[in-house]
Amino acid sequence: MQRTTHRPRLLTRPGVVALAATVALTAGACAKSEDDASKDTQSPAAAGAEQKVVTPKPGSKTCAIDAYGAEKLDLKNATVGFSQSEKEANPFRIAETQSIKDEAKKRGVKLLTANAQSQFSKQISDVQDLLAKGADLLVIATLNSDGWDPVLQAAAAKKVPIVTIDRKINATACKDYVSFIASDFVEQGRRAADQMIEATGGKGEVAILLGSAGNNVTTERTKGFKERIAEKAPELKVVFEQTGDFAREKGQQVTEQLIQSKPGIKGIYAENDEMGLGAVAALKGAGKKAGDVKIVTVDGTRNAVQGIVDGWISGVIESNPRFGPLAFQTLDTFTKGEDVPQDVIIQDSAYDADNAKTEIAKAY
Repeated sequence: MQRTTHRPRLLTRPGVVALAATVALTAGACAKSEDDASKDTQSPAAAGAEQKVVTPKPGSKTCAIDAYGAEKLDLKNATVGFSQSEKEANPFRIAETQSIKDEAKKRGVKLLTANAQSQFSKQISDVQDLLAKGADLLVIATLNSDGWDPVLQAAAAKKVPIVTIDRKINATACKDYVSFIASDFVEQGRRAADQMIEATGGKGEVAILLGSAGNNVTTERTKGFKERIAEKAPELKVVFEQTGDFAREKGQQVTEQLIQSKPGIKGIYAENDEMGLGAVAALKGAGKKAGDVKIVTVDGTRNAVQGIVDGWISGVIESNPRFGPLAFQTLDTFTKGEDVPQDVIIQDSAYDADNAKTEIAKAY
């Protein structure tokens, strides 16, 4: 993400500065890929693979504990509940959960975890159960953006602060939740479009493998991609869009349909790596050669970056899943009574043919 910003005066309070500085120096865990998910060992993240915070824009809003209606506490003596949204077959989710666990262990904080197995109704009951088990603070990797009222009401009744990560909920910051920590998904879409324009020469027909419906990630990655294509490459036409639900198998199935209905397709924008890898499998099955169809994806998994090295994928925009250090530092700063940003935006990197081989150690 390339942007020029200036630190606003209201964010120069020690807590906010310390939050960004601490996270920039802290590395999360690098996780297993889907292919070796059965292994018990975890590798530490490579140097430079940690999340880095984009300098807040002037006028960015903050949240303080008094305004939120919570009470100060010592994070070391607190119980943190973490709700994971999806099955941990996806490398992003594996890395995300491991990062939360690693940071809790590093800080000596009691952690309760739950996995919704990609079922929204289960995630709601999971979080309610975490509250019933005594969670003083919540970190939620949300499945959907809507439908969180039961959880928000239950947390408010117990004065439990909530930090959401990766996907945004449609609620009010510093009232219903403290902070939202994530990448700039619209910018990810724009950067993916830039890579697609370069790979295709800005002409031809391209397809979009959409993420799952009902969350802001899919909407914003699509918006950024289409806006940039319209702005910079009007001769590049999006002629096919279908959801692959952020899943490799579904991405493969959709791509198999795509190459039958649109045999001249020149590029595929997959809104996560798993769908992109599914597209690769479909192209191989159809007898295509590496590079025949240009593929651009978002995430930064090792398998996708290896796909660049092997010539099957043209580019990958990173979406860093190592939320542990940043989530816990946000909670720590907030519960001490210091201001935290309502929106914490991560600065993601990118992979292409020029750096994939040398930077693959940073992938997860």
